[in-house]
Amino acid sequence: MEYEAVIGLETHVQLKTRSKMWCGCVNEFGAPPNTNVCPVCLGMPGVLPVANDEALRLTVLTGLLLNCTIPPYAKFDRKNYFYPDVPKNYQVTQYDKPSTSNGWLDFEFAGGVSRVRITRAHLEEDVGKNSHFERGSGVDFNRAGVPLLEIVSEPDIRSADMAYDYLNALKEVLVYGGVSDCDMEKGMVRCDVNVSVRPKGAQELGAKIEIKNMNSFSGVRRALEYEIPRQIGVLSSGGTLHQSTRRWDDETGITEEMRTKEHAHDYRYFPEPDLMPFEPTAAWLEEVSRRVVELPFARKRRFMEHYQLPASDAQAFVWDAPLGDYFEKAARDSKNPKGVANWVINGLRGALAASQSSLDQVQFAPGALGELVELVDSGKISSKIAQDVFSEMFATGEGPLAVVQRKGLAQVSDAAAIEQFCDQAIAANPGPAADYKAGKAAALNFLKGQVMKLSKGKANPALAGEILEKKLK
Repeated sequence: MEYEAVIGLETHVQLKTRSKMWCGCVNEFGAPPNTNVCPVCLGMPGVLPVANDEALRLTVLTGLLLNCTIPPYAKFDRKNYFYPDVPKNYQVTQYDKPSTSNGWLDFEFAGGVSRVRITRAHLEEDVGKNSHFERGSGVDFNRAGVPLLEIVSEPDIRSADMAYDYLNALKEVLVYGGVSDCDMEKGMVRCDVNVSVRPKGAQELGAKIEIKNMNSFSGVRRALEYEIPRQIGVLSSGGTLHQSTRRWDDETGITEEMRTKEHAHDYRYFPEPDLMPFEPTAAWLEEVSRRVVELPFARKRRFMEHYQLPASDAQAFVWDAPLGDYFEKAARDSKNPKGVANWVINGLRGALAASQSSLDQVQFAPGALGELVELVDSGKISSKIAQDVFSEMFATGEGPLAVVQRKGLAQVSDAAAIEQFCDQAIAANPGPAADYKAGKAAALNFLKGQVMKLSKGKANPALAGEILEKKLK
């Protein structure tokens, strides 16, 4: 029997706020343990939380970026459980009335476009961090109370690779939208994986196995590459799978059972009595909607369609959004946007890296790159001379035409002048000339290179090639 995997992901993302969710403690990574804490985030008796307005805005912004519905009414709830890293013995979250629901994310996968539906993106608080030592354990509550967005997908994912690509696409959306920095090394993104298998073509879901607290996207993929065959193996041998929670051991490359799966009623959810319901006004929603940006996938398709760029160039401008913005300014009036893209990606980016400078330090206007491309395309300078012109532009901020005129770099297209260079090249290199006459076509490129050297790079290479061919025939 052939089986298929059914996968849903719960992605937890720390929001990009300056303070925590319910108090004024700073939201930062790397501070000494238990220094960014106060009676509110430590759950002391008698304290009252105050919701972080920016966290509410970023939650709704995420919903808009993921095509979600923003309901007129949402509320906070208490999720009761007893772990050492939960100082209040409950986590404030959203249960039956979340801030966003029913969206989707389109992304590239396996040469096409896939869609994963988003069940909800709800706001909650992060918990502390347990650390275990040789003779004891400790808890750092600096992270407790940090705004945390849980993005829950529908079980639309069918493979480990699809899960990996979905997570990367989701991360791009969140970074692009300014919702989170999504720094995996700082624990800003964590993931729980729900996976089951069923006979291919069946509609009924199999027993759901949850793999908890994955802290890397590659770890999610490796865990699924192990867990899916494991479940298929159990069923194929006549065994039965039961709903449970497992952990992924990255060193051994296996999942291990932790406990039977909890159900929602085990957490004894009830409305948070210390927080008012969230009822966004039309004006508030309009203000948040103005922060919606063009998403990476849409940006890539637009660059490919509008500027006729190959996928690799468009993707480069997606990964580096400021560079993409610069390209659009440079290519605005250009007849050859692909040529402009080449200069931005290969020339400008390399020069910035070599000089350890940034885009806002570039001295020439973006449109100057379009002018440089036009000088090459029109035959006024060669592509080799263009490299020298660009270097001068980058160093001085001059426009390309000004550099060409000041340094006398205009390409020589006078047939008589180039003919003299060709005669000199043939006379000085009788061997390659004879090789070409004998049928070795590559020898012509050598002779053309000699012409360019004699003309100090100014000869029109196409015209030089034509003249050499005529003379050698």
